[in-house]
Amino acid sequence: MIAPARLLAFETIRQTFEDSAHTERAFRAAADRLEIAGRERAQAQRLAFGAVQRRGTTDAAIERLAGRSISLLDPPVLAALRLGLYELLFADGTPDHAAVDQAVELVKDAGASHASGLVNAVLRRATRERSELTAALLGDDSTPAAAAIAHSAPEWLARMWWEELGPDVARSLLAACNEPAEVALRADSDREQALASLREAGVEAVPAAGAWPLAAPESIVIAGRTGKAVPEMVAAGSLTPQSRGSAAVVEVLDPQPGEQLLDLCAGPGIKTGQISERMRDRGEVISVELDPNRAAEVAAQAGRLGLRGITVIEADAAEMEMAPGFDRVLLDAPCSDLGALASRPDARWRKSPKGIERLAEIQGRALLGAARVLRPGGTLVYATCTISRRENEDRVAALLDAVAAGEVPPLRLEDLGARAPELASPLEPRCLQLRPDRDGTTGFFIARLKRDD
Repeated sequence: MIAPARLLAFETIRQTFEDSAHTERAFRAAADRLEIAGRERAQAQRLAFGAVQRRGTTDAAIERLAGRSISLLDPPVLAALRLGLYELLFADGTPDHAAVDQAVELVKDAGASHASGLVNAVLRRATRERSELTAALLGDDSTPAAAAIAHSAPEWLARMWWEELGPDVARSLLAACNEPAEVALRADSDREQALASLREAGVEAVPAAGAWPLAAPESIVIAGRTGKAVPEMVAAGSLTPQSRGSAAVVEVLDPQPGEQLLDLCAGPGIKTGQISERMRDRGEVISVELDPNRAAEVAAQAGRLGLRGITVIEADAAEMEMAPGFDRVLLDAPCSDLGALASRPDARWRKSPKGIERLAEIQGRALLGAARVLRPGGTLVYATCTISRRENEDRVAALLDAVAAGEVPPLRLEDLGARAPELASPLEPRCLQLRPDRDGTTGFFIARLKRDD
């Protein structure tokens, strides 16, 4: 008999890597179809998400133990080995015999009985050689290649962070990608009242802490379980899920009541709602989003929060033509999301250097458009939730080059690092680079520019 939790995890792993499905969506769909709930569903999620996240390490283990490339293994065999090795090397409380026997049964059930002996042999060898195996795979992160295996990341990513930030920061960032992401919320009215309601419901909640701009006055961090209180308060419009890093972007933007503000690439509308709340719903927020579904989410957020000063426009921020005159412009650009890898188990396997180059071109065009619609004296904030010089510091430098060439109105890069030196980007100290390893939140890059005429 195959345990329902392992069957659900196995199916999720296969869909993720064989069908390019998003792990979270594949898991929810399979769990509903198999009618798995409660503790079994929770166990399946831990196994599936963990095995997807730790693919880099387990694939190296498979090749070491099986003596062959993973490309030579049938898909169900590879999925069963990834799951079994994750249980043996990373999952606490799983008996070795259960991990081995269940992986063998999964392979048989998937129609690959011919490979059941291989799966059994590889996993049993892993149990016998576990100490040597973990020391070899996890004990060395002295080079980008070794760190990619130890921390289960694409080697190109380890190499890029190594070159841009140095070995120590690179190793720390890679390790943080495997830690649970913070659970943070935004109070959409009175934070003290929201904190009191959460604590009354037994939720361990505290005000956000950290250097400016991480301690936004509306941010709350949850230390334990969210229980039923959090989703109920979200549905009621009194809370919004939002990391401290995301909230910090609007803290830097500093919108004021009565202003006219442009929010570019705004979907799903988390920051749009925060901006309008900061303005006390007085003034106008134009929210631009290209994707129709995400634009609908922006409108839904505004409706949930009862905000009337938000207008949603479906348009491409990189190609839009809009009259200048905005007091503040936020460009939270589409990016590689390398500062949020802990939030989605499969995200690291979907990124590539070519993808970063494509995004950098879009970001550059959108930044030029954003600069052209500012009024004299207006403020432009450029933000991404990534840690990549090509998408961050290089884009700001290119914008300043465009200013020098007279292609856009005069802009001055404000020195945010002087106010928060511990958060300053090492590549451009006037900008901020939040880091999940050091700051415990999403790795946002933030730059603020002022139009000087």
